[in-house]
Amino acid sequence: MAAHHCRGDVVVAASRNGASISVSRIASAAGCAALVAAAALTVLAGADPTAGQAWYGAYADVQGLASWLITSMSEPQFYAVSAAGLGLLLGGLFAHLAQRSSRRWAGFVQACGTGIWPAVVSSALLSLILGVLAWGWTLRPGTWQPLFVPLVATAPAMVVLYGPALRVRLTAAVAGALLAPPASILVVAYVCEPLGLPPVVGATAGIAIGALAAFRLCRFLPWMPTPGGWRDTRAAEDPVGTGVTTTSLPWVLRRALADFSEAQFFGNEWASAAMISGAVIAYLIDPSALAYGSGLFPAVLISQAVAALTGVAIWRHRWQALGFYPTFVPVVSVAPATVLAFGGTAQSIVAGALAGALVGPPLAAAISRRLPVDVHPFVGNVASMSISTVLIVPFLDLLPGIAS
Repeated sequence: MAAHHCRGDVVVAASRNGASISVSRIASAAGCAALVAAAALTVLAGADPTAGQAWYGAYADVQGLASWLITSMSEPQFYAVSAAGLGLLLGGLFAHLAQRSSRRWAGFVQACGTGIWPAVVSSALLSLILGVLAWGWTLRPGTWQPLFVPLVATAPAMVVLYGPALRVRLTAAVAGALLAPPASILVVAYVCEPLGLPPVVGATAGIAIGALAAFRLCRFLPWMPTPGGWRDTRAAEDPVGTGVTTTSLPWVLRRALADFSEAQFFGNEWASAAMISGAVIAYLIDPSALAYGSGLFPAVLISQAVAALTGVAIWRHRWQALGFYPTFVPVVSVAPATVLAFGGTAQSIVAGALAGALVGPPLAAAISRRLPVDVHPFVGNVASMSISTVLIVPFLDLLPGIAS
């Protein structure tokens, strides 16, 4: 399989072949998947049993839960504000309707170039709801937990790989909710905090761990179809087309903008533009509402823009050769993490963006190429986010004048 985060046009050649599966292998796979959740429950059992009561009380009603969900839609970009999340959803819906009507200006095809955007989004949102209901008790007043991770983890990736069938969507939502949050919580608490690493390292590492367990378990679920088999066998249209070559300046600008929403499996210019517009409006109303109250939203946005433009410009020929290249990786990891780590200085904006654009995409592609055919390549992308952030942020700390 090519190193695609989101190209769903590659039909996986794996087949179940009706082969019998031993009970021991089934038990091994199920145990591997359950181990993450069991370990989390064991470690977290020592927490104050009343810790999550305030959270559940605040979000027990439909309106409160809906507000939290919409806010979480933009948390992968470090915005975490409802205006940006609502903009992302509305922009994605607009793009989907335009694509269904075959409008030339619809932009890049969403959901990894498959167009099954409704199935991907519905499964991701359901997984997010189940995840916060299952793991919201881990929150304490004034603390943060990576409860947003099901949104950008197993659920959307599994739907893209296995297809939009209802049984797939439900399986993906449950698997993502049960496995990704506890793995991320554990890595943040027991690796990132003691070592002083950015929380995005733990969130993305947990996503990768949970996804690997979930995809392994899918091998032995009898109701899951052959991965990739749902795709039409005809040659898929090139999602980077629309009459503009990948060496042109207009394409570079469009692709850089689309990369802002790639983490949520949107990857579309309209979705990204609407999300950014919502974030800017929210910042003008209340500067402390974004970027976890740091007041660094402008620096975060500039760093992300530099990372996206630099990454697409540098790796545009890989886009042309492969149809997809994970240039979005630093936009939601190294670039914003560096800004928050060093106070938004000009040096941190430029250094984080450039280093992330150079290291993140090729590392993600290299990992994805080595994954089994029944594991979605997004696992390589989130692994690269974690690894490249670990490598780059501490190294930049050694440079003089980078911190405020």
